Amino acid sequence: MGIIDVHTHYVPQSWPSLPGDEPPWLRVESASEAMIMMGTREFRRIQSNCWDASLRLADMDADGVDAQVVSPTPAFFSYGLPAAEAAGVARIFNDLALEIVAPAPDRLIPFCQVPLQDPDEACRELERSLANGHRGVEIGNHVGDLDLDSEGVVTFLQHAASLDVPVFVHPWDMASTPRNDRWMAQWLTGMPAETHLSVLALILGGVFDRIDSSLRICFAHGGGSFAFWLGRTENAWHQRHDVIGTSEFPPSHYLGRFYVDSVVFDERALRLLVDTVGVERVVVGSDYPYPLGERPVGEVVTKSGFLSEDQRALIQRGNALRFLG
Repeated sequence: MGIIDVHTHYVPQSWPSLPGDEPPWLRVESASEAMIMMGTREFRRIQSNCWDASLRLADMDADGVDAQVVSPTPAFFSYGLPAAEAAGVARIFNDLALEIVAPAPDRLIPFCQVPLQDPDEACRELERSLANGHRGVEIGNHVGDLDLDSEGVVTFLQHAASLDVPVFVHPWDMASTPRNDRWMAQWLTGMPAETHLSVLALILGGVFDRIDSSLRICFAHGGGSFAFWLGRTENAWHQRHDVIGTSEFPPSHYLGRFYVDSVVFDERALRLLVDTVGVERVVVGSDYPYPLGERPVGEVVTKSGFLSEDQRALIQRGNALRFLG
């Protein structure tokens, strides 16, 4: 019984021209390497394991991974475009994703993207994608200055819950400043902070009070810095209830409402995560195939001595089965 990896990404080998000021396109440099471009700007170098299912499956076999969720690369979300154009972009990538996973439908589980800036368009694209074979949806953690507690996003999450569709939340669009443009600080500090903020939006924004508990939602990167700072948030909820007391209950009340992935790279961090959110709410995630991901997949879970074998099995597989439905 191998690992189920809920956090991986794909990039198609090619796609039609897209709208926007800096539309993404792929500069293919060889049979095995390409550069994601944003207009004239180089964004990220990738390898063919982004689109080649045979390479992906070989890596899965090497790491003991039975199945993996294959989600969009957040750079393609297109939340800044007009809704109709973003819906067109989503259709293109969602259809291409199905071609990528087609060689192994029992092992590669496609998650779609949606134009989250427009709840009606987002719900329509979700339904279309599910009908075509997608099994869930990946969304960004914000739309411009709107967090996950904005009315449009809440409407979409309510619809996902009604359809019994798992939702994976991934940070994206971190602020570019002179201070965080060095050392990959956008990824090292911005992503954890953005993910933490998106968890708080669902809690302090009262979203979990409004959405049925059937919503299955998972946050990437171990939920960011949320586990470390839950105590601070809890204290603030009690001491400054006049400012942040927008949720019906204290933050700790909602710990059973969401999942987080395990890609925290350190046994001490994983122990804190398990102790905070509960062993039944942690799933393996790797961020494959990107270089800041974890290889072998799930290594921190496999090697963590504080876990019992039953707990390890829950994180490696059992919890993902529940999340995926």
